[in-house]
Amino acid sequence: MTELTNLGVKEIRDGVAGGDFTAREVAESFNAAVAAAAELNAFIVTTPDHALAAADAVDAKRAKGDDLGKMGGVPIGMKDLFATQGVQTTAASHILEGFKPQYESTVSQNLWDAGAGMLGKLNLDQFAMGSSNETSYFGNVSSPWRKAGTNAAMSPGGSSGGSSAAVAARIVPAATGTDTGGSIRQPAAFTGICGIKPTYGRCSRWGVVAFASSLDQAGPMARSVEDCAIMLEAMAGFDPKDSTSLDMPVPAWEAGLNADLKGKKVGIPREYRMDGTDQEILDSWERGKEWLRDAGAEIVDVSLPHTKYALPAYYIVAPAEASSNLARYDGVRYGLRELPDGAGLQDMYAETREAGFGDEVKRRIIIGTYVLSAGFYDAYYNQAQKVRTLVARDFNEAFAQCDVILAPTTPTASFPLGENSDDPLAMYLNDVFAVPASLAGLPAMSVPGMLNSDGLPLGLQLVGRPFDEQGVLNAGLAIQQRAGFTAQPEKWW
Repeated sequence: MTELTNLGVKEIRDGVAGGDFTAREVAESFNAAVAAAAELNAFIVTTPDHALAAADAVDAKRAKGDDLGKMGGVPIGMKDLFATQGVQTTAASHILEGFKPQYESTVSQNLWDAGAGMLGKLNLDQFAMGSSNETSYFGNVSSPWRKAGTNAAMSPGGSSGGSSAAVAARIVPAATGTDTGGSIRQPAAFTGICGIKPTYGRCSRWGVVAFASSLDQAGPMARSVEDCAIMLEAMAGFDPKDSTSLDMPVPAWEAGLNADLKGKKVGIPREYRMDGTDQEILDSWERGKEWLRDAGAEIVDVSLPHTKYALPAYYIVAPAEASSNLARYDGVRYGLRELPDGAGLQDMYAETREAGFGDEVKRRIIIGTYVLSAGFYDAYYNQAQKVRTLVARDFNEAFAQCDVILAPTTPTASFPLGENSDDPLAMYLNDVFAVPASLAGLPAMSVPGMLNSDGLPLGLQLVGRPFDEQGVLNAGLAIQQRAGFTAQPEKWW
């Protein structure tokens, strides 16, 4: 029954509803695929029983003629940043190793209510801090893709690298991700899948381990635009437990999908032609323009003049918020506690945080604490917030001239694990095209466009107006149909 693992969300949902196969058969196939792909290290914890129980519940509903839900019979991977009741939730850190929440995140509960089941908790960069999935306490995630002519392990992107690797490897049909500065879009681009970050506030942050609260946003990662639309509908919705949640109805994104872009204008930001961007990335951008023009859109030039300041502003705002959010991990209430003989309270704090946090997390806490400290708050944090306002204003002015913006997702294709691990600045530059939309809280999506000369996927990014996920999805669908991207990694695991 391995052929079931080649099906996406829509095909599984419709097949279960139509009686072509049972939800249990689907869950068993994906459970087997997950077990056979341990070499990818995409999962921290597997939960085959959860997937089977959810599948049995869907099969029982079908037998009674009940509604199966938007995700009925679809088993998914859950990024290990979402609290799952009774199932270890670590944020890929040592400090939370063994922590089993007694509550369920709103997003995961929405998915279970929609008929989905959980195959396991997916690996990520520790506390979602990273662009290559090399900062996890539980080891690196390896991309299922390999560069032509070499067997070197490649980065699946970060922080949602476990999610992207699992979807690309066909061991899950879809997975949750979170995007703070590109952590859905960049890994989606690296692994040849689709991923959308919705407007800030569309998906509840309640029960999601916090990195940077004014930026974090959950979203789906799947093999097609249609599957992302279906899953996003199931994930989104107002949550009174989250003060930043949008009190708006969830649109019928799947029903509204339409690749006809007649009358639409697509903006091309001139500032995104940056030094260091691979020529093949720029070539794929040109192809993207042609595809959207073929779909009926008019291509127009737009300007986002403060783009060059977005990345440094992000790496002030995000670490500052991380410094505040991660102060709760101190060894007192939950998680790791290091208490040497004769140690006092301050010693316990220091020892626990020293042992529990990885180097990248410590680096960002130190940066964040510094920019929030007396004498530097105005010089750094307040200035970064002003830049953030200017970046958002740039997008508002650009959207007066266009309906959606097309840009590369990343400046390069995937790179070998370890290549940039000693150069944090080079790693941070991976997010240069993704960060501006995050600072502005806009919906943005990566869609696979083509393979480069090394046989690695390249992604195209679409950014839309606030609340216009439909416009982003429709433009993504137009690219998907014309790109005809069907490449899959050759199985080596």
